[in-house]
Amino acid sequence: MLKLNRRAMIALAAAASAAMTPAFAEDAPAAEVPPPGDFSIGDANAPVKIVEYASFTCPHCAHFHETVWADLKKNYIDTGKVHFTLREVYFDRVGLWAAMVARCGGEMRYFGIHDMLFSKQSEWLASQDPTVIVDALKAIGLSAGIDAAALDTCLNDQAMAEALVKQFETNMAADGVEGTPTIFVNGEKIGNPSYEDLSAAIDAALAQ
Repeated sequence: MLKLNRRAMIALAAAASAAMTPAFAEDAPAAEVPPPGDFSIGDANAPVKIVEYASFTCPHCAHFHETVWADLKKNYIDTGKVHFTLREVYFDRVGLWAAMVARCGGEMRYFGIHDMLFSKQSEWLASQDPTVIVDALKAIGLSAGIDAAALDTCLNDQAMAEALVKQFETNMAADGVEGTPTIFVNGEKIGNPSYEDLSAAIDAALAQ
């Protein structure tokens, strides 16, 4: 599990006040935007609510996606037993860029892009050059059907970047989250479970 310290959170919040892509935007202050909210999948009336705190740059989150997500979706989300919400965590500006690309596709494309970001994490994170990383993220967005102009607009949305960082800080503090991935099942924190442990927790919640 990756842990985030307060100093890193403050530094990221400061970084969000500047343009979030290598093509710097103007220095004008960003306009206030409403809280962006989270993306969810599954029946909103499902008896079990799962919240995952995850960073798109977190290798442990990619491992959770690789080893747990497919079975969780097939056996519980797609069957109407679980409503799943992803709460993004930003360890760095790259994770924020990735989230902005995922969000650029809206509700219809979000979880498809989420899948690609985690399954291809080692590829788009392979470079140390921010420009190369942004191009790789844009390629993922393009493959999901988002056009290049829309991606540029999303990645240079300074107001959204600041709102996302503010939301992330507020949620992490409210839920006492210190690292990723962190999973909650009906409000109970269960950390970073295997599929077997998560399944057991879901089944116990369903039996109540």
